[in-house]
Amino acid sequence: MITLENDYIKVSLAAKGAELQGLFSKETKLEYLWNANPKYWAKHSPVLFPIVGSLKNNSFTYQGKNYELPRHGFARDHVFNFEKITETEAVFTLIQNKDTLKVYPFYFELKLRYQLIDRKLNLTYEVKNTGTAELLFSVGAHPAFAVPNTPNTVYEDYYLAFNSDEKLTFWKLEDGLVADETQLIELGGHRLNLKHNLFYNDALVFKTLQSNCISLLNTKNDYGLHFHFEEFPFFGIWAATDAPFVCLEPWCGVADGVNHDQELTRKEGIVKLDAGENWSRFWEVECF
Repeated sequence: MITLENDYIKVSLAAKGAELQGLFSKETKLEYLWNANPKYWAKHSPVLFPIVGSLKNNSFTYQGKNYELPRHGFARDHVFNFEKITETEAVFTLIQNKDTLKVYPFYFELKLRYQLIDRKLNLTYEVKNTGTAELLFSVGAHPAFAVPNTPNTVYEDYYLAFNSDEKLTFWKLEDGLVADETQLIELGGHRLNLKHNLFYNDALVFKTLQSNCISLLNTKNDYGLHFHFEEFPFFGIWAATDAPFVCLEPWCGVADGVNHDQELTRKEGIVKLDAGENWSRFWEVECF
């Protein structure tokens, strides 16, 4: 376990999956990250790579060959190499190996760069194509935030505030695949009230989100967080059934559609990176 710390926040990181496992504010004395209680969901903040969500039949086709990958890919289950640069920054690296090449025939370097900047935690995903052919991949975030995380509050006291959207259109999921059916949610004052039944049919999948900041707030006190993200074309919001958390998930990639032909080059949202090229995206969270 690696610890990053400054005057305002303390962060815990694990080499397995390069996973964020703790986000503690020294000012509020509150832990903001979900505790990974296996009764509901035994993860904190897994990285989604090289796919986001589920493949149709858990498989894809590339250059005439068939490959199988589990939901959200394999990166979250691999131990990353790491280098602790300073007390406030750590970089984790994963590259292809004989096991990944059996299920995903690409050469890559995936870095997760964690940085503490005053009251903010910044996580940057950096991908490099180290092969000679085009690299096809998706990257997604899956941080789970504790709800409630303050005394004398319950789940229904909390809400998500969107900085731009006044209404939300989400795509429904069928057995983990994106359906053709959509549903509209009207937001009162840019605000989505949290209720457990929002997630009884799996995640809410957004393809047209206008906001680049979502705040987790509540009606009983002034504690909360701002979650900022840039250039992620898809977004998911999810919680396990009746679980005391909510996941805010910016994605570059999305689960297969129910009618997808499973050809990787035609997968919705797939990122295509030329040999030797670099790619990056980031999100950051500020707790208060």
